[in-house]
Amino acid sequence: MNLLFAWRYFKSKKSTNAINIIAWISVLAIVVGTASLIVLLSVFNGFEDLVKSLYASFYTDIKISPKRGKTLILTHAQLQKIKSVSGVKDYSLVAEEKALIQNGDLQTIVYMKGVDDRYEKVTEVASHVKRGSFKTGTADAPLAVLGIGIENALQVESDKAILPLTVYLPKKGVPVSEGSVKSIGNTDPLQSLSTDNVHTSGAFIIQQDFDNKYIITNLDFLKRMLNLQADEYGAAEIILNNSNDDDKVKQQLKLLLGENYVVQTRYEQNKSLYSIMQVEKWVIYAILSLILVVAAFTMIGALTMLVLEKQKDIQLLKAIGSDNKRIQSIFLNEGILLAGIGGILGVLLAVLICWLQVKYKLIALQGGTFVIDHYPVKISAIDILLVLCTVMIVALIASWFPARKAALQPIELKT
Repeated sequence: MNLLFAWRYFKSKKSTNAINIIAWISVLAIVVGTASLIVLLSVFNGFEDLVKSLYASFYTDIKISPKRGKTLILTHAQLQKIKSVSGVKDYSLVAEEKALIQNGDLQTIVYMKGVDDRYEKVTEVASHVKRGSFKTGTADAPLAVLGIGIENALQVESDKAILPLTVYLPKKGVPVSEGSVKSIGNTDPLQSLSTDNVHTSGAFIIQQDFDNKYIITNLDFLKRMLNLQADEYGAAEIILNNSNDDDKVKQQLKLLLGENYVVQTRYEQNKSLYSIMQVEKWVIYAILSLILVVAAFTMIGALTMLVLEKQKDIQLLKAIGSDNKRIQSIFLNEGILLAGIGGILGVLLAVLICWLQVKYKLIALQGGTFVIDHYPVKISAIDILLVLCTVMIVALIASWFPARKAALQPIELKT
C-alpha cells in the first residue's frame, strides 16, 4: 500500500514543474553513481585477474621450501611420496641464488633459477617466451632464458647472441651483495665467487617483477656452481589436478614432510600482493561511494519539495486515520523508489559499457608496453549486489529526513 502511494506520487503531475525536474535529476545522479561504481570495480577486477594470471604463470599451486636457510634435502623416497599424494599432478625441483651476470662491460645483479626437465609441466613460463626458445641445456653446456628486462640491461639478443654471458655465483656460505658489482675486479671478491659461462637461448615476458629479476637455467649447472649435494635443492614446485584443492593438499604434505619444511599455496607465496589488491579495491569502493552521497543531497531536495507539494494529501491521510508511521513509510518508499529506478538503470548502463569494452575495446591502454592493449573488465555479481545495497542504504538515510518531516506535520482542520 505504501509503495503504491509512493508510485502514484512519483508519476503524478506536480503543481511546480521544478519538482519533477529535481526528482529526475536525483534519479540521474544515482544512475551515474551506480554505473561508475560498477564499471570501475569491474575494471579493477579485470586488472586483478590479469595480474593473478601473470603471477600464476610463474608461481605454482604449491611450493615446498626450507624452514631455515636456502636449501632443503628431498630424497628419492620423499619425492615418490609427494607424487603419490592425492591431488598432486606433478612436481619440479628448483634452486635459486642471486648472481652477477656480465656481458662485456655491462653487468647486472639477477636471480638465477635452476630448473629441471619437469619445470615446463608445472608452470607456464615456456609459453611466455617471446624470443628464441625455452631451453636450459645441460650441466656442462648450460643455456639461459632471460627476462626481457635483463636482456635489455645487458644489450643482448638472446636468440642471436654468439658470445656467452659470464656468470658469477657465490660459493656456498658466502653471500653476494650488490656492492660486489663495483668491486668485481678486486682479488678477494673473486675468490668468494664461482665463475662460468652460459649461452642464451631465449627471453620471456611475463610481468615486470619477473622480467627484470630472473634468469632461468639448468638445475644441475646451478647446483654444480653452488656446490650442492645430490639431494639438495632450493625448493619443490607442485602443480595440482585441481587448484581449488590447494589447502587440502597442503595439509597432507605438511603431515608427510614434517616441521622442517614450509608448504605454501599460491596465495601464501604472494600474500602481500593479494592483500594489497583487496585493500585497494575496498579503498576504491569507499571513495567512489561518495558519488552516491552527492546523489543523496539531490534526493533530499526532491523529497523535501514533494512533502511541501503533498501537504494537503498528508493532512487528508491523517484525518482519515493514518498515523505518523504510515506517513513516514510512504515517503521512505518514495526514496527507495527513486533509488531503485536509478540503481536498475545504472546497472544496465554499466553492463552495456562493460560489454562494449570487452567486444570493441573502446578504451585503449596508452604506452604500448603492457601485455594487453585495452582496459580489461570483469563484471562480478557480488559487486553489483554490493553497489545496489549501498544505493539503498544511502537512499534510506537520505529519505529519512524529509519523511520524518512529513510524519510530524500537525493536523490542521479548517472551516
